Amino acid sequence: MSWGTELWDQFDNLEKHTQWGIDILEKYIKFVKERTEIELSYAKQLRNLSKKYQPKKNSKEEEEYKYTACKAFLSTLNEMNDYAGQHEVISENMTSQITVDLMRYVQELKQERKSNFHDGRKAQQHIETCWKQLESSKRRFERDCKEADRAQQYFEKMDADINVTKADVEKARQQAQIRQQMAEDSKADYSLILQRFNQEQWEYYHTHIPNIFQKIQEMEERRIVRIGESMKTYAEVDRQVIPIIGKCLDGIVKAAESIDQKNDSQLVVEAYKSGFEPPGDIEFEDYTQPMKRTVSDNSLSSAKEGKPELRFGGKSRGKLWPFIKKNKLMSLLTSPHQPPPPPPASASPSAVPNGPQSPKQPKEPLSHRFNEFMTSKPKIHCFRSLKRGLSLKLGVTPEDFSNFPPEQRRKKLQQKVDDLNKEIQKETDQRDAITKMKDVYLKNPQMGDPASLDQKLTEVTQNIEKLRLEAQKFEAWLAEVEGRLPARSEQARRQSGLYDGQTHQTVTNCAQDRESSPDGSYTEEQSQESEHKVLAPDFDDEFDDEEPLPAIGTCKALYTFEGQNEGTISVVEGETLSVIEEDKGDGWTRIRRNEDEEGYVPTSYVEVYLDKNAKGS
Repeated sequence: MSWGTELWDQFDNLEKHTQWGIDILEKYIKFVKERTEIELSYAKQLRNLSKKYQPKKNSKEEEEYKYTACKAFLSTLNEMNDYAGQHEVISENMTSQITVDLMRYVQELKQERKSNFHDGRKAQQHIETCWKQLESSKRRFERDCKEADRAQQYFEKMDADINVTKADVEKARQQAQIRQQMAEDSKADYSLILQRFNQEQWEYYHTHIPNIFQKIQEMEERRIVRIGESMKTYAEVDRQVIPIIGKCLDGIVKAAESIDQKNDSQLVVEAYKSGFEPPGDIEFEDYTQPMKRTVSDNSLSSAKEGKPELRFGGKSRGKLWPFIKKNKLMSLLTSPHQPPPPPPASASPSAVPNGPQSPKQPKEPLSHRFNEFMTSKPKIHCFRSLKRGLSLKLGVTPEDFSNFPPEQRRKKLQQKVDDLNKEIQKETDQRDAITKMKDVYLKNPQMGDPASLDQKLTEVTQNIEKLRLEAQKFEAWLAEVEGRLPARSEQARRQSGLYDGQTHQTVTNCAQDRESSPDGSYTEEQSQESEHKVLAPDFDDEFDDEEPLPAIGTCKALYTFEGQNEGTISVVEGETLSVIEEDKGDGWTRIRRNEDEEGYVPTSYVEVYLDKNAKGS
C-alpha cells in the first residue's frame, strides 16, 4: 500500500490530513504540558500542607512530638514531603522527555512537510507547463494547417481563372507552398512536444508524485509512531516513581505501626508526675459531741502548757502565716473559728460603729471551713505549693525550679545539667583548638602571632569555669532532689502539702506552725509534735524572707479585749493600732502593734478607719 499509487490524485486531501496530524501532535503536547503544571501544583500544595503541620521550632508543639503517635505523624509529614518530590520528578521528566522533545520534533515535522509539498507543487507546475506547451503547439499546428489549405485553394482558383496573369498564378502557387511547409513544420513541432509531454506526464504520475507522496506517507507514519512512543514514555514516567511512592507509603505504614500506646502513657507519667503521695482517708466527725469552743483542760491552750512552743529556726517571736491574705486558704487556716464575743453590756449599740455581734450566732464547724477550702480554686495544699502557685501566677520561674513538683523539678534540673555539660564540652573543644593553633604559631611564627590568641584563650577558660560552677550548682540541687524523691514517708507527704484525711491534722500538716484554733478546742499527739520539730527548720528557711502585710488603715479600741486564744491579740480601750486585714464576714479584724505583734480582735470591739487607696486596691 502506497499513497503514491493509491492516492496519486489526492494531493490537496493529503495536505489537509498531514496538517491535521500536526495539530493532533500539538494538542498532545499541550495536554502533557498541563499535566506537568498540575503535578507541580499538586507537589507544591503537598509541600505546603506538610510544612503547615510541621512543629514550630522552640515551641510547645515541638515538645509534643516525643510521643510515638506524634512521631508517626511527623514521619507521615516527611513521607508526604518525599511523596510531593516524586510528583515534581514526574513533572520534570515529562517536560524533558516528552514536551521539549515533541516540540522540537513538531518543528522538524513542519519543515519536512513543507519541503515535501513544495516538491509536489513544483512537479505539478512543471507538468502544467508542459501541458500548456503542448496545447500551444497543437493550436499552432491547427492554424498552420488551415492557412495552408486556404492558400492551396486560392492557388487553384487563380490557376483556373484565364483572366489572371501568369505572374499572379505563380505568386499564389509559391504562397501555397510556403503555407504547406509551415504546416509541416508545425506538425513536426507538435509531434515532438506531444512526445515530450507524454514522457513528462508518465514520469510525473509514476515517479515524481509517488516519490513525494511516499515521503509524506513516511513522515506521517513517523509522526504516528512518535506520538505512540510519547504515550509510552508518559506511562513509563509514572511507572518509574511508583516504587519510590510505594516506599513513601510503606514508611507511613511503618510509622503507624511504631505507635506504642504504652510508651505514650509512660511519657505522660514522666511529663506530669509530681512525686507527691495521694491524701489519706478523712476521719469521721462526730457532730453529736458539743462543738462549743471554750478554753478547757483538754484544749490546745492547756496542752501547749505541757510542751514547748514550736518556733521556726529559734526565732524569738512566734510567727503567724507570713503570707496571709495571699490565698483563701490562709484566711481559712489563720482566722479564728469561733464567733467573736459581744461587746460589754455597758456599751450602747449606737456607740459601736460596726454593730455588736450576737452571742447567739450559730457556730461554724471546722468541717465547713475545710470543705470550703477543699472546693476553693486553686487548691494550694502547703507552703511549697503556695509558693509554686504564686510563682506560676506571676510568670516567674525560680532558678532552681522550686516552683515545680519534685519529679518535674528533677527532670528540669537534669535537663539543665545536660545542657550545661554540652556547653562545657563545646567550650572545651574550642579551648583545645585554640591551644593547638597557638602551638602551631609557636612552631611556625610566619603563620601567625601566638600572643594574639591569649585573650581568646583566657575568655574561653573563664567561660568554662563559669559553666562548671553553674553546673555544680545545678548538680547540687539535683542531688538534693534525687535524695528526697525515694523517701515516700509520712514526713515527705506532709512536706508535699497533702492531707492525711483528719480534719485537725489537715490543718496542722498544711500550716506546720499553727498550734491550735483560737478557742483551743483541738489537741495534738506527741508524734505530731515531734514531726513539727523536725519540719520546722525547713519551713523557717522558706519563709524567713517573707515581707509583712502592709497596713490598710488604723483602728481605735472601743473596749478592752483579752486575747487568750491562739491567733488573737489583747487590746486596751482607747489604744490605736494598724489594720492589716479587713473583716471577711466572720466578725474578726486583723491588726498589728509595733510591727512585731499581730493578731485578730472582734470587729465590734474596734472602730476601723481604712485608707482610701488601700481600700480601692
